[in-house]
Amino acid sequence: MDRRKFIQNAGFAFAGLAASGSLLSCVGNGTNRASKSYKKLNMPQSSNKLYIGDLHNHCNLTYGHGDMRDAFEAAKQQLDFLAVTPHALWPDIPGKDDPRLAWVIDYHVQAFIRLRKEGWPKYVAMTREYNKENEFITFLSYECHSMKHGDHVVLNYDLDAPLLECTSVEDLKRQLMDKKAYVTPHHMGYQEGYRGYDWEFFSPEKTPFVEMFSRHGLAEMDEGDYPYLHDMGPRRWTGTALYGLMQGHKFGIMGSTDQHAGYPGSYGDGRIVLLAPSLTRDALWSSLGNRKMYCVTGDKIAVDFRINDAEMGEVVRGNRRKIYLNVQAGGIIDYVDLVKNGKTVARMGGDLLPAIPREDTVRVKMKVEFGWNRETKIVEWNGKLRLTDGEIHGVETCFRGAPYTAPQEGKKEKDVTYVNKLLSQSSREVELKMYSTKNPNVLTPATQAVIIDATVPKSAKLVAEFNGKTFEHSVEDLLHGGETHFMIGWLSEAIQFHRAAPQASFCIEHYMEDNEPERDTDFYYVRVRQRDAQWAWSTPIWVERT
Repeated sequence: MDRRKFIQNAGFAFAGLAASGSLLSCVGNGTNRASKSYKKLNMPQSSNKLYIGDLHNHCNLTYGHGDMRDAFEAAKQQLDFLAVTPHALWPDIPGKDDPRLAWVIDYHVQAFIRLRKEGWPKYVAMTREYNKENEFITFLSYECHSMKHGDHVVLNYDLDAPLLECTSVEDLKRQLMDKKAYVTPHHMGYQEGYRGYDWEFFSPEKTPFVEMFSRHGLAEMDEGDYPYLHDMGPRRWTGTALYGLMQGHKFGIMGSTDQHAGYPGSYGDGRIVLLAPSLTRDALWSSLGNRKMYCVTGDKIAVDFRINDAEMGEVVRGNRRKIYLNVQAGGIIDYVDLVKNGKTVARMGGDLLPAIPREDTVRVKMKVEFGWNRETKIVEWNGKLRLTDGEIHGVETCFRGAPYTAPQEGKKEKDVTYVNKLLSQSSREVELKMYSTKNPNVLTPATQAVIIDATVPKSAKLVAEFNGKTFEHSVEDLLHGGETHFMIGWLSEAIQFHRAAPQASFCIEHYMEDNEPERDTDFYYVRVRQRDAQWAWSTPIWVERT
């Protein structure tokens, strides 16, 4: 395993209200299959920053749970931009002669009526209210279901855009052809004809990006993590993103939650990261149209991926491809793949147990998680995390909403949304107010967490003071392994101090050259997997043969 020097002045940083701190000097590691030697580069600093958002999520505005204002407030805690999405249209709605589907048809139809009767004006007004240039950007959107064409979200530039009627998704795209709007398919891997995506209808002029990950699962390909488990069926190959890339289509890759509990950006359910020079409507809109984006499940994984002078989303020409990759993850990296035309041409990873730095002062990321309630009653967490020495550079919130992808039996649509909050932050202390519920099953978490990025002496202690209890561990101990504590004994709520991640375990930098074109246009993209199953997927870079 190579230990490579950091390439100076390279890499992106998260910015805006959701910033998690500056990008570190990353140490590369892993096997470089495509080049015989490592070359030190003088990479220019990108003018882009990283902004994180959710462009597809639901509340009780149509069908779903949670108040719309609470949804906006929850989003402001951990996102830079947002579109709350009302369900609006289903031109080819089925089931008129099938009694099995009567209840599904009913709640959709009633939601569409409510939106037109009273919901849309309220939605437009609140979206405009929360939009603040350079602080928090909001967009108007709405969803159109389709058995034939798959479900799509219309995203509008204008904050006074109308809700259109249509006879099909294709009709909707035609009406929007001369408007500033994008039409994006989601949960793409369902079966064609049953609300899955059909690549025959792909139109890059109105669909510059696709939603590859959400609470429905992962549609990178037909195998892999996050299988489709909704009653809409399993995922299949011909609707997936990799299938579309193999057909020669060019599109950005993004995620959003498709969450139905009024909690945009819910951790682990899908988010979109945009590369943009500023947090403004025009800058974000340009990045969307130019495919300057990538997909994360939850953690704000910083990915700087370039080929020659091109960033992700771009098309360049040349048979000599100088490939540069710099990743700063939210936790311990499992592996980083470079994919070319569906094949893994490089995989970088670290040791199963990260090496403990020899230095007395270290840069680490420390995740502390709260939950594991035995009872269904909500537990309120009030308290703070503090360091006895060292400096906190950034705090990343990992706040979740309820795990809903459809109306829930026995749950009222106007049930209260419990908004988690980071109340204050200083160089040594983080104050939090959070709410956790019982995990609905052993595969679906309902915990809350934060990640602290800090430079600290190993002798420093991380102290958790919550609900009248105090627990503390030295950074040295946490580098050797995680610790757990019940609040009031066995089968009660608990706190987990995760294993501290030293810098070398969450940073990877890689350089290689590939001088062997395979197609007229090759595509390359990056996939990052953390040890805790949080992911990032870059939008491809396409390279044309000369």
